[in-house]
Amino acid sequence: MGRGTAFGKTILIGDQFVLEEVPAIVSAIPFETECVVERLAEGDGWVLEDNRTEVPGYKEKKKHQQIDSINHILEVMKIDVQKQPIKITYGGSLLAGSGVGASAASCVSLARALNDEFNLGLTIDEINHVGWEGEFAYHGTPSGVDNTASTYGGLILYHIKNGEKTWQRIQLKAPVEVVLGNSGVTADTSKLDAHVQGQREKDPALFKQRMQTITDQALAMKKALEDGDLAKVGQLMTENHQILIDMDLSHETLIYLCNKALELGALGAKVTGGGRGGYMNALTPGKKLQEKVAAAIEKEGYKVIRATIGA
Repeated sequence: MGRGTAFGKTILIGDQFVLEEVPAIVSAIPFETECVVERLAEGDGWVLEDNRTEVPGYKEKKKHQQIDSINHILEVMKIDVQKQPIKITYGGSLLAGSGVGASAASCVSLARALNDEFNLGLTIDEINHVGWEGEFAYHGTPSGVDNTASTYGGLILYHIKNGEKTWQRIQLKAPVEVVLGNSGVTADTSKLDAHVQGQREKDPALFKQRMQTITDQALAMKKALEDGDLAKVGQLMTENHQILIDMDLSHETLIYLCNKALELGALGAKVTGGGRGGYMNALTPGKKLQEKVAAAIEKEGYKVIRATIGA
């Protein structure tokens, strides 16, 4: 029996534009997907038991993508389940829903569980690559940001430069509390690349200007995080969200939740993940503020994750 775990994540900025070579700031969150792989004595192929808690309807909507992802991971790892059938079981504390890296966590945890069960001896970098391969089924062309956070953990500046994936850790003076509020809307992230392409074609000059603005915001946010200037971090999050709203990459429920968090004292708030559904992220330093914002969102019937970044 092989086991593997992988973190969920939240992205503070740059979510949708990593493939445009815009830097993103991503943090693992202290919630994980756990995967167990068991060899079966008879049969062929693989069977799945998915026990993850979910946003209602998420697993059903992602079912076909999940099947394609698992098949591709098995192919990449050269595991012949016709000769050696397996059972895959998912669980863990990470809620399965759009915006928190649920698909990446499932891919990375599966890669680790298969590596463990079949004694493949893969390095952590190779596990990360397999996780990226598994993400193709969910995202079209994955940027690699989600699986990188899921594999390595921590707070990271992720940047594709001249086609090469690069990342570096961001050191905080102390971990910071955030609130992730779920809109209840499951987004199809595989369609977001086409939407971004449509934005580029509609007004190339404006698109280029926005990419430069978000690049500047991301680099300014990295410095603010390292300096402990959380007010600046929050300001940049909120300003960035307005760009996403203008590009039709947010959602009316996410906008409502962000505005509510700001009214309650959050330093900043924005959509996190691909957008058009999933989660929003509110910067709420201190347990008292975090609980105030989280409780208010929960009171209105939305699912909430209380998390820290930089832990």
